[in-house]
Amino acid sequence: MGILSWAVFGLIAGALAKWIYPGRQGRSLLSTMLVGIAGGLLGGWAGSAFFGVGVSGFDWRSILVAVLGSMFVIWLIERIRK
Repeated sequence: MGILSWAVFGLIAGALAKWIYPGRQGRSLLSTMLVGIAGGLLGGWAGSAFFGVGVSGFDWRSILVAVLGSMFVIWLIERIRK
């Protein structure tokens, strides 16, 4: 699977990351989806490049990689805003 699957997982991961990440982000649904897509792409790329774990289907590892990528993007946005 490729970039398209990372983006689809990113949509789900964005919502999960926003729910898990502490604090109030105050983002709209559209921006949450965009953060999730960016995080899914980043997580999928980093997971496959560094650990050999990418999006390989709809399983828990793929969701975990996408959620962690989305949480990193949320963290990065928080740091840039401050």
